[in-house]
Amino acid sequence: MKVASFTGKSGTGKSFQATALAQSRGFDAIIDDGLLIYKGRIVAGSSAKKCASKAAAMRTALFNYEDHREAVKEALRQYEPDALMIIGTSDRMTDIVAEQLEIGPIEERIYIEDVTTEEERATARHYRLDEGEHVIPAPVGQLRRDFAGYFMDPIKHFIDRARGNAVQPGARREEADGPDDRTVVRPTFSYSGSFTISEQVIRDIIRIAAEKYESHLAVVDRMNNGKQTNMSVTIDVMAIRDPDSIDMCIALQEDVFKALAEMTAFTIESVNVRIRDIVRDAEEMHSRRLH
Repeated sequence: MKVASFTGKSGTGKSFQATALAQSRGFDAIIDDGLLIYKGRIVAGSSAKKCASKAAAMRTALFNYEDHREAVKEALRQYEPDALMIIGTSDRMTDIVAEQLEIGPIEERIYIEDVTTEEERATARHYRLDEGEHVIPAPVGQLRRDFAGYFMDPIKHFIDRARGNAVQPGARREEADGPDDRTVVRPTFSYSGSFTISEQVIRDIIRIAAEKYESHLAVVDRMNNGKQTNMSVTIDVMAIRDPDSIDMCIALQEDVFKALAEMTAFTIESVNVRIRDIVRDAEEMHSRRLH
């Protein structure tokens, strides 16, 4: 298996360029931020872009977690790619990845400066730093299950499909040389206008998610931080004096997080459930709600 590296500073457009570069150079597999992508399909790994902290993201990208590392190594044995490209921010980083996955040595080194202009790199930095966009060189359909809560151009995706366009979400150029399996995660919420969801919709999602816990909990207030990226939601509840109420608060927290992520496609930073009042039983809870 031939192994090459593709390096450049963070935010300079490596992942965006990766698919076209792999196709032109004959690489049938890509390692990018903890993922193994084989022939345009994610076959193993976990994306560092999902991690809650930069430290965890770096450990994931470097395959420091044993289960993660072994799963990718097993997939490499299974798929036996002819040529693999490792994407990283430096030669040192790609060398570490190759060593961790036991696939070295790196035979060819490609740099972002070799395939893009300074203007293109400046544009990529703008979208990363100012707009919060991250690109993963894989189709949007594959990322839905792993990036619920990340807005991945779904509107443009369906418009393009309806029009029969070949360019996939994440491609900002109107022209394309071939299949463009790149997906933008956490992009701007604007195409010809803006994409917003009203506060009432958020309240309704919480209310519906809470209905199955009415035997023990009653939602008395809810609020969010007003952001449609990194949304943080706090739910105040009234709970009956029962040990099961705590478990139901945890379940409600999980259900609301999942519902908001799936139904709004926003990045949900946190869902907090606070017990504001404790009552004797369901009858008292119902009575107090009426008043």
